[in-house]
Amino acid sequence: MDDNIEIRLMNQSEAVEIADEWKYEPPYDFYDMTADVEDYEEILDMKSRGNHYYSVLENQKLIGFFCVFPVESKTIEIELGLGLKPELTGKGLGRKFMALILVYIEQALGCRKVWLSVADFNQRAVKLYQQVGFEYINEKTQDSNGGKYNFIVMNNFSKKKT
Repeated sequence: MDDNIEIRLMNQSEAVEIADEWKYEPPYDFYDMTADVEDYEEILDMKSRGNHYYSVLENQKLIGFFCVFPVESKTIEIELGLGLKPELTGKGLGRKFMALILVYIEQALGCRKVWLSVADFNQRAVKLYQQVGFEYINEKTQDSNGGKYNFIVMNNFSKKKT
């Protein structure tokens, strides 16, 4: 990743590319949008996507996305979802990608307190989130991809603010 990064609200063509073309290698294919009907429909529907989904572009090419949702009854906390383009995963880009997203969330959206949930099998992501200041909170079972799966809930609340 270089410095020519743009973050903007996701447009329809970017949503279609992510939903229909981004295919991860097993076991990460769990994150393919086509693996979960609700996620697939949400990202493709402009009204459902609303102002929650953002595209991350490098040199005007889509390299990732993230979505943010206010945590129920809290105005200063958000829940984060994200994805890096499949061919870019596992190449050591995760820390920089997360840092870009977290800086954007703080500067553009005015939020420092971030929650996220990650499938418990995805230890690669858990380790990354810990490296950027997230801590384990608890675990929950959640319906996803037509079944019930265990997710690890993490947040960055204890991260020192400067």
